[in-house]
Amino acid sequence: MEHIEVFRRLGVALAIGLLVGVERGWTERDVRVGGRTAGLRTFGLTGFLGGIVGTLQPLTGPFFPATIAVLLGVVYIAGKWQEAIEDKDYGITSIIAALCVFALGMLAALGDLITAGAGAVVVTVVLAARTSLHGFLQGLTWVELRSALMLLAMTVIALPLLPDKPLDPWGALNPYALWLLTITIAALSFAGYVAIRLMGSSRGILLAGAAGGLVSSTALTLSFARYSMEAPQGARHLAAGAAIAGALSFARVLVIASALSLSMLAPLSSALVPAIIGFLATSLFLAWRSGSSTQAPEIGLTNPFELKTVISFALLLGLISLVSKMATEYVGASALYVVAAISGLVDVDAITLSTVRLVGSAISATTAADVTLIAVFVNMVTKVALAFTAGRREYAVTLGLASAVAILFGAIGYLSTRGIWAV
Repeated sequence: MEHIEVFRRLGVALAIGLLVGVERGWTERDVRVGGRTAGLRTFGLTGFLGGIVGTLQPLTGPFFPATIAVLLGVVYIAGKWQEAIEDKDYGITSIIAALCVFALGMLAALGDLITAGAGAVVVTVVLAARTSLHGFLQGLTWVELRSALMLLAMTVIALPLLPDKPLDPWGALNPYALWLLTITIAALSFAGYVAIRLMGSSRGILLAGAAGGLVSSTALTLSFARYSMEAPQGARHLAAGAAIAGALSFARVLVIASALSLSMLAPLSSALVPAIIGFLATSLFLAWRSGSSTQAPEIGLTNPFELKTVISFALLLGLISLVSKMATEYVGASALYVVAAISGLVDVDAITLSTVRLVGSAISATTAADVTLIAVFVNMVTKVALAFTAGRREYAVTLGLASAVAILFGAIGYLSTRGIWAV
């Protein structure tokens, strides 16, 4: 190995230790000097040691790195034991973190630098998220835990057993593919659900809207509409939060469709990206003009990992997939527009997934994008209608204006990229 390459890898190993050391040092910044087992310098040197041991491994064989790792663990355990006697703190997180730093330092010397660096970032994020994670666990209910465990069991155990072939003559109902897509959507929604549980109602309307948009912008819009009846002074601010949720729901559709078929990225982006910008700009303007400090209400969201919710979505996805496939088979691609309009009244994810699966075999990416955009448009209008039926007029009108701006921006982007706007 060239000297420059060796220096570069040792530098990354040192940086890995310093990165984790910064977090550990900041967490224990109030401890007296010499009263903690390891801080910034110790973790930095631990990573550097891992780099040195990894560099020497081709010459010394595996016994030397293993010995150093054991000795390092003993040293950290001894130091932590003395610290525990003084502080009555018996956590071993710092010991595990130090061993991770040592291992990542070795990886930086022997393996892929990007993987080693990414591993260091993951370790640091997990360490820094202690308070948030503990708060989430304290607020976790048994129903939520049971649902997540049951779903994991069904996925890990049942998914490999499901047939990975269509069960119908039209090739639409593949149990393995349908369940995999269902779990993927549930996991994406669960990320937003966790964000809302971590934030509570103290972080403000806009952040609650952003997190709620990842789970269900329809549920959030309805929750905000009902709350606007109780807090009329914050109606515009609540509409701004609902607009943020709409923007995030558009981004969610774009990510899901593009991840499954990259050819969908360009045609969908032409309309959704300007619409997202329109929603965000309007939302920020409304929040600025409202001058309200209204807190976010409790949002009536269902746990995305609840078994009933997952199975319901899987059945809906299977039904729409079957109807979409049969429609294109017997009527043509134009029938999908009707299916999208009807589906958009209830859900956008199912028609998006169903349509993307047809790209390349039954329809083009442009047609699939048009079908998805119809569902998105109908769903947006449905949410505005819900706002009028469940919320204050000011809330509904404001959300309607924000939606109109998003539609206008999206239409401009859509038409201009197809050469129609110029005419």
